[in-house]
Amino acid sequence: MVTDKPGYEHLIQFLTEHLSLFEQRGPVVAGAKTLGEVLEESIAEQIIQLCTQHTELEMNHRSMIVREVDGILYDFQEVLASVLEEPATEQQTELIQEISLLIKNLFDTAIAALMD
Repeated sequence: MVTDKPGYEHLIQFLTEHLSLFEQRGPVVAGAKTLGEVLEESIAEQIIQLCTQHTELEMNHRSMIVREVDGILYDFQEVLASVLEEPATEQQTELIQEISLLIKNLFDTAIAALMD
């Protein structure tokens, strides 16, 4: 649906271009979530919003989306494996939220093409 499209490749490239942000430790807010938690929660929020917005999706489409999101999350966890348990900085959280929005946009585009 999206992981085999050029947009997904660009998204992975975007993440790799910003890996230095995850190598640097910046100020951490007390009680900050780990990068892994921020990644999972941010992507989950966007996919919940996606499914809420697209009420026309059938169960098989939703299942396909969930499988793809699992794969996407796995890819991102692989790229960020060495820092997933580190507390997230504000800049890292912002980047992850931006990437999550881009993931949702990829699915919005795929759904629009699917429904045509």
